[in-house]
Amino acid sequence: MLLNRSLRLLRTSLMSGALVASCAVLAQGSAHVHGLVNLDVAVEAQTLTVDLEAPLDSLLGFEHRPRTPAQRKAADDAMKRMNDGASLVRPAAAAQCTLAKTTIEAEALQSTAPAGAKDAEHADLDATFVFTCAQPDKLASIELGLFDAFQRIKRIEVQVAGPQGQSKQTLERPQKLLKLAR
Repeated sequence: MLLNRSLRLLRTSLMSGALVASCAVLAQGSAHVHGLVNLDVAVEAQTLTVDLEAPLDSLLGFEHRPRTPAQRKAADDAMKRMNDGASLVRPAAAAQCTLAKTTIEAEALQSTAPAGAKDAEHADLDATFVFTCAQPDKLASIELGLFDAFQRIKRIEVQVAGPQGQSKQTLERPQKLLKLAR
C-alpha cells in the first residue's frame, strides 16, 4: 500500500519535474486512515494525471473480498463509479480536458483471488485518471465528485505538482473545488 503510493508519487513527480518535493513526502510516508482519500495531481505539458489512493472502508464500509451478495453489489457499484473518472475528476472547462485513460487496482475486489492470496487487514483501491488538455494553461481548478459518489469519504488530502510549483491542500466534506497553484 505505502510502497504503491510512493512509487506512483515518484512516477508522477518525475513526469512533472517535482522530484525534490516528492522525496520529502516519500520520507514522511502515509497512514491507512478510514474516511481519508489521498490524491496526487500532476500537470505536465498537456497531460493532467490524478492518482487516487483510498482505503476500501472509505468507499465501501469494509476492506475484505465481498462475502455477501450485498457486499458484491456495493463493490461492483464502487468500481462502476470509479470507472466513470470524468464524473469524479472534472478539470476546469476552459482547459478543454478529455479523459484519456483510467486504471484501477483493487486486489480485494477481484472476482477471484490470486493463488495464495488471503484477505488483507487493510485493503486499498488505487486509481489513476489521465486527461489530455487542449488549453493546460487555463487549468486553474478541478472539481472533485468524490464526496458525492462515496458518502464515507470525509477528507481528501491532495498534493499538486505542476509548472506553477507544488502545493498541498486538504478538502473536507462538502468542499469540491481543488484550486491549482497559479
